[in-house]
Amino acid sequence: MAGEARDLKVQIKNVRMVFDTRNGEMVALNGVDLDIYENEFICVVGPSGCGKSTLLNIIAGLTQPTSGTVLCNGKEVTGTGTDRGVVFQQYALFPWLTVKKNVKFALEMRGIKGKEADEEAMKYLEKVDLVKFADHYPKELSGGMKQRVAIARAYAANPEVLLMDEPFGALDAQTRTQLQTELLDTWEKDRKTCFFITHDVDEAIILAQKVIIMSARPGRIKEMVDIDIPYPRTQETKMSPRFLELKNHIWSQVYQEYLEVRK
Repeated sequence: MAGEARDLKVQIKNVRMVFDTRNGEMVALNGVDLDIYENEFICVVGPSGCGKSTLLNIIAGLTQPTSGTVLCNGKEVTGTGTDRGVVFQQYALFPWLTVKKNVKFALEMRGIKGKEADEEAMKYLEKVDLVKFADHYPKELSGGMKQRVAIARAYAANPEVLLMDEPFGALDAQTRTQLQTELLDTWEKDRKTCFFITHDVDEAIILAQKVIIMSARPGRIKEMVDIDIPYPRTQETKMSPRFLELKNHIWSQVYQEYLEVRK
């Protein structure tokens, strides 16, 4: 990707978010500026309550900022749109639809129907290794499998920007590692622009081209760290000296912000 000219996909300009609470105003975000480029994989880390999910929801159009602007492809974000797909920690599947029909739902929203939708749904299920479970219902799947369905559905919607809010946070370590590998494989093939929130510094480094460190509330960008480890990355990458160097740096910055929260 070095030296490649890429389009600016998302622009976040001086975004501020204030919530009214019983104890008065609570400033969640205070002057966030960020440019996200086409095909870029960005991970966001920071202490709990620093506004990571709030920022993702603003980009998704699920929340309107108190002030500031978010642009996607040069157009102001004023609500949800098909150009942005979201994967949450909780799978948000339709329990009354089979795995295949959950994925077809996204295709039908794009106007793809009938036999073509069936064929396309199976292609996306193949990406996440769930073809054999196409006719199962969500209640018949493990947590990791449900999250694969959610990811397949998000990809089927063909968004230009994929927003992921701790999608592997509720999974066991083995399943989480497997889904990280699958996500990287899919991203390297499709090169979607990804904005991925996590509490796990290892996960952020193994996935991202850039890691954004958020400050304690009120949230703002404290530092942006370039992850200069070449792809493809594997779990063995975590043992490399450069990985450990980056991990120590990012973790120390996050821990400093955590101590701020505790004051």
